[in-house]
Amino acid sequence: MLTAGGGGATVFLYQNIPHEETKKTDVFNSTILKFSAVDLAENSFRQNVEQLVGGNMKGLDKRSFLYAGKHRIDIRARSARGVPVNLRSPEFYRLWLEFRRYLQTWWRNHKFQDDVMSEMANVVKNFRREYNESDLGGNGKFRTCAVVGNSGILLKSDLGGEIDRNEFVIRLNNARTSGFERNVGSKTSLSFVNSNILHLCARRENCFCHPYGESVPIMMYMCQMIHFLDYVVCNTSHKAPLVITDPRFDVLCARIVKYYSVLRFLRETGKPLELWADSHDGSNFHYSSGMQAVMLAIGICEKVSIFGFGKSDEAKHHYHTNQKGELHLHDYLAEYDLYQDLVERPKAIPFVSDKFKFPTVVIHR
Repeated sequence: MLTAGGGGATVFLYQNIPHEETKKTDVFNSTILKFSAVDLAENSFRQNVEQLVGGNMKGLDKRSFLYAGKHRIDIRARSARGVPVNLRSPEFYRLWLEFRRYLQTWWRNHKFQDDVMSEMANVVKNFRREYNESDLGGNGKFRTCAVVGNSGILLKSDLGGEIDRNEFVIRLNNARTSGFERNVGSKTSLSFVNSNILHLCARRENCFCHPYGESVPIMMYMCQMIHFLDYVVCNTSHKAPLVITDPRFDVLCARIVKYYSVLRFLRETGKPLELWADSHDGSNFHYSSGMQAVMLAIGICEKVSIFGFGKSDEAKHHYHTNQKGELHLHDYLAEYDLYQDLVERPKAIPFVSDKFKFPTVVIHR
């Protein structure tokens, strides 16, 4: 319901009504849509881009050194013009110019476009090296895809065979499969990671980042703008494609996950909309790698099967690590609401063009 706040302001509150009723009546409420379209990190992004394009890396990393492949950048040692001194080497200067070009292009395209999902099938071209046209559907998409999450609920699931029967298998953040094949499978068609993973890999010889084999493509979204430097350095050493997500796709995912997070916040707390940021890490709030990987599959596949998403009191957080809990900057429960809508009523998902045809989605518990 809408109530009048102080100074005549409108504050959005929810009554304690069932989940389904809430979503049917308010799913496209203009107040929530407008709120969800605001990216609290936008100004920070802009400042980072302007700093980096200008050659100023001060304050962008808590450590004294940044690494990009074999290049060790001392951000304490600076020239009179404010540029790190070792950027003056010819080899690194060439990389620096390429880094700036990628960063500027990415930033120019970092904007909302509701029909970007309809263009996602073009991404398949990056992975067709091992696929013939006959392997794909008539629309150029993969026929069956599996997105394999890293939840501990996969342990003792015996789903490995079913996962591997999919034509295209997406795995997250280099989660290992060795020793877990019975439950998580062994086939990998795409490794989907956040750029922090590549930043760590960039410290290794030849930027080695291939737990699934050197022929498996890697796709990543940019967590920090400085990671474009890792991309520039590592891209030349990768035998398989190393692909950055379309920034328009990033913006779409950010809006969708914020929308679902706001819906859940209003429904469960009854607090004003304006207090959402205080409980969700403010400008640090972000979609998870898993959420964007699922949305990628929605765009490039005719049928999507989701495995290893969810949690249980009896299960580990990740099947392959001893991580104790979730990162506060993600709202996994809100993302689970999204996945349920993908299965049951995809037209309830906001910000996606009406022209886009959603595929069949199945969640394996």
